[in-house]
Amino acid sequence: MDVLYGLHPVEEALRAGSRRLESVCILRSRQDARLQRVIDACRQAGVRLRFEPKEQLNRLAGTEAHQGVVAVVAGRSYADLDDLLTPKGEHLFLLALDGVEDPHNLGALLRTADAAGVDGVLLPERRAAQVNATAAKVSAGAAEHVRIARVTNMVRSLEELKRNHVWCVGLDERGTQNYDDFDFRAHCVLVLGREGAGLHDLARRTCDHLLRIPMAGKVSSLNVSVAGAVVMYEAMRQRRQAVLAQGKQPEVKAPKRQKGLGS
Repeated sequence: MDVLYGLHPVEEALRAGSRRLESVCILRSRQDARLQRVIDACRQAGVRLRFEPKEQLNRLAGTEAHQGVVAVVAGRSYADLDDLLTPKGEHLFLLALDGVEDPHNLGALLRTADAAGVDGVLLPERRAAQVNATAAKVSAGAAEHVRIARVTNMVRSLEELKRNHVWCVGLDERGTQNYDDFDFRAHCVLVLGREGAGLHDLARRTCDHLLRIPMAGKVSSLNVSVAGAVVMYEAMRQRRQAVLAQGKQPEVKAPKRQKGLGS
C-alpha cells in the first residue's frame, strides 16, 4: 500500500480512479470548503473516511505538510514501454528521466508533463527518484494522470524507441543546437539527465540530437525541472501552431478549478 497526502493529490486520485483508495484520514479539527469537497468525493466513491487528530495524520504521512488529508491507496501500476507508443495527437511526445534523484524535481516534471500534453514518462527502476508521496504532492495530483513506464535499462529503452521511429532528443549544456531551433513536430522523446551531472555518457551518445538552453547570466544551467518545463512548452507551442496552420481547432480541456502557481 502507498500513502498520498495533500488536497490536490487525494482529489486527483479520486478523480482518476486508477487505483483503489483503502481509506482517507481527515484532520478532525479542520472544517472548510476545500476539505469538505474531498469528504463529499470520498462518500460519493464509497471510500472509508476516518477523522483523526493531527498527530495521527503526521505519523501516517511522515510530515506535517498534509493539509489535513492523508489517503491509504493501492500501489501504483506502471505501464509497459509499448503502452506509451500511442500518441494523443498527431505525433508522439515522451519524456525520459535519466536518473533524476530529487522527488521534488520528479513531481514538478510530472506536473509540467501533464500540463504540456506529454504522452508518457520513462523512469529508471533503480538509482532514481520514484513516484512516492512527496513526488505526488509536488505534482499537485498530476502523477495520477500521467502514464509512466519503469524501465530496467534507459539506454536500451531509448534504442527501442528509435527502432519505432522516435527521435531521441537530449537536453545538455554541451549541446550545439538551441532548443527553440529544433522542430518538435515529429515523434520524439525528450531526455533529461541528473541534477548537476546531467545525462549519463551512454544516454548522451544514444541521443540523435543534443539541445541547449541559452544562458544570459553567470550560471551555466537551469534546475532540471525548470529546464524540462521550458522545452516541453516549446514543443507544445510548435505543435499547437501546426494544428492551427492546418485550420484545426486545438483540443482544449474543460476548465478546472483555478490553482495558483504555489498550490
